Amino acid sequence: MRVIAGKARGRRLVTREGSETRPTPERVKEAIFNIIQFQVEGRRVLDAFAGSGQLGIETLSRGAAHADFIDRSKESVAVIQKNLESTGLAQQASVFQTDTLLFLQRKSLPYDICFLDPPYRTGLLQQALPLCAAIMNSGGMILCEYPADEKLPDTVGLFQRYRTYKYGKIMITTFVHKDV
Repeated sequence: MRVIAGKARGRRLVTREGSETRPTPERVKEAIFNIIQFQVEGRRVLDAFAGSGQLGIETLSRGAAHADFIDRSKESVAVIQKNLESTGLAQQASVFQTDTLLFLQRKSLPYDICFLDPPYRTGLLQQALPLCAAIMNSGGMILCEYPADEKLPDTVGLFQRYRTYKYGKIMITTFVHKDV
């Protein structure tokens, strides 16, 4: 797994061993960044259920101002920190070892881009989505990665489904503010 573009382009990222994390496949990551390519520069990003941190790191590499990474696993947090150091992007990031739902309930500083990619078929995505919508800027975008057999609502808070993309068994749905 590597950073695709930007100042850390080509840098190799490490992942956790075992089946507890499921890194976003390279072709899906490329598709996500084709979707948001002109919306990254200068933005505040939240990589929830971050795993290796690859999505947030990719945004930082492409010019995001700051990224927050959340994962409850001590091992994942160590991997994220290692990846941030090896890419030279640690100064633009904050890493939190905590429960994502609790973090979202307590956070008040708004984000411009949020990645929600929790463990599949746990109900965490459906729980996190409204909490995330509540802490987004009105011009922001929420990107959800989930298996094709799960369903997401058409609206959540002031955000509505914008587009859904299918990549094999993986779905990516974007939500934008209703006024956009």
